[in-house]
Amino acid sequence: MLKSERQSHVEQTLNTVRQSPHSLLLLDYDGTLAPFRTQRDQAIPYPGVAALLHEIVRTGRTRVVIVSGREATEIIPLLGIEPAPEVWGLHGLQRRKTNGSAQMTQLDEQSLNALLDADRWLTSQQLRHHAEYKTGSIALHWRGLGNRETENLRDRVLLGWKRIADHAHLDLLDFDGGVEIRVPAPDKGDVVRVLLSEMSPDAPTAFLGDDATDERAFEALQGRGLSVLVRPRWRRTAAQVWLKPPEELLDFLTRWLAACRGQNTMNQRNVEEMKA
Repeated sequence: MLKSERQSHVEQTLNTVRQSPHSLLLLDYDGTLAPFRTQRDQAIPYPGVAALLHEIVRTGRTRVVIVSGREATEIIPLLGIEPAPEVWGLHGLQRRKTNGSAQMTQLDEQSLNALLDADRWLTSQQLRHHAEYKTGSIALHWRGLGNRETENLRDRVLLGWKRIADHAHLDLLDFDGGVEIRVPAPDKGDVVRVLLSEMSPDAPTAFLGDDATDERAFEALQGRGLSVLVRPRWRRTAAQVWLKPPEELLDFLTRWLAACRGQNTMNQRNVEEMKA
């Protein structure tokens, strides 16, 4: 996409935010707001991101929602914003509202049994130490491994998981640094549709994400808002805009904050203040 066209999409959205009483900002976490870490409990946001999101929430004009593959309860201490924003975890299986109440999609017996089979396969292959166990899914991580070791690991897990997924109608999702077997619904696209239904039809909306699992959200937002790919290197995507973290991400959030305050978004706030 040409830079001028990308800028046009952003400017149009921010101008609408400035003129609207309410807007919706949806954000993936890992790889978008925070750099990937081999130790997942150390994945804190890029410097300045949490402060900017806190200020955006404080304006009272933007509903900030985190939409992640993580458990919702993991996001809140990592993000470090008080009061905590709304969080949808496990790609949409889990919803934690700003008042602390939580909702969880019930899983059927066939899906649960299939996930047990997927775990047994990992045990037989001695791969459980690479796995992350979540409600409704198992993710196998290989971030930090070499190309040959990654390829071998992927082949071994898919040898068993593909058969299990096909039989039980589970999803196999590739993500940056691993693969996940999970129940098929809901997904991030479903989350976007629910949240859009709760907002005014003319409320400006943006979704920022980095991974293949965010593509369903980008597609669900078509015609209703701005879709933004946030990652160091471009890849083929349904998103309208590509931003490189952290500088371009910080710039975007700074300009969104300015728009919430009714300021001209071309007069950008000094990002270094938010890093302090």
